[in-house]
Amino acid sequence: MNRTLDIASSLAATLARLGAGTRVGPLGARPERPLELYDFEACPFCRKVREALCALDLEVLVYPCPKGGSRFRPSVRERGGKEQFPFLVDPNSGKAMYESNEIVRYLFERYGNGRVPFLYAGGPLHDGTAMLASALRPGLGMRAEPSRAPAQPLELWSFEGSPFCRLVRERLCSLEIPYRLHNVAKGSPGRPAFERRSGRMMVPYLADPNTQVEMFESADIVRYLEATYGAP
Repeated sequence: MNRTLDIASSLAATLARLGAGTRVGPLGARPERPLELYDFEACPFCRKVREALCALDLEVLVYPCPKGGSRFRPSVRERGGKEQFPFLVDPNSGKAMYESNEIVRYLFERYGNGRVPFLYAGGPLHDGTAMLASALRPGLGMRAEPSRAPAQPLELWSFEGSPFCRLVRERLCSLEIPYRLHNVAKGSPGRPAFERRSGRMMVPYLADPNTQVEMFESADIVRYLEATYGAP
């Protein structure tokens, strides 16, 4: 896809969601261990969960499960009984659950102030805009492509509403590359530590412990992922 059109359609997807996943809201208890999310980027219901994780400033281990993928989909079937997404595992409480609306409620009850904000509530309006956002990025982050699995998960500093971060997450998803997601939306308490590490507040920022590469710029990151982990 043309780079300009790519960015424009990603921005349109962000606008369709009315700013969800761009700012941190009231925070509650903090988990000792990162949550685990099995999802795929193009799924509108997975999008709702990622937005809630972002608003709650939660770190999560993402295991991409695009259609046709074989790396992590079997784990979801074994642990939950069916291949349905999103699938959230919280090692802090022992919870494992499907259904985006139930997951969102659980997250705000356990890690927020107990109330689900309007932007993250369920209902036809929210489901419809989530589907529209996916439709604006047709096929991207949906299907698996041949790839080489990394020995260790990568790390990504990102926030759900960023149109540039979305480009990177889509490639990570299609290549079935697991990664630890550090959400650093506006108002995130984690931003100062990130700035100390990277030298500036700019996302996406990728760190690959397998190669010791760390980098900004969505286009450069996408090229790196394809060159390093894409099939020849």
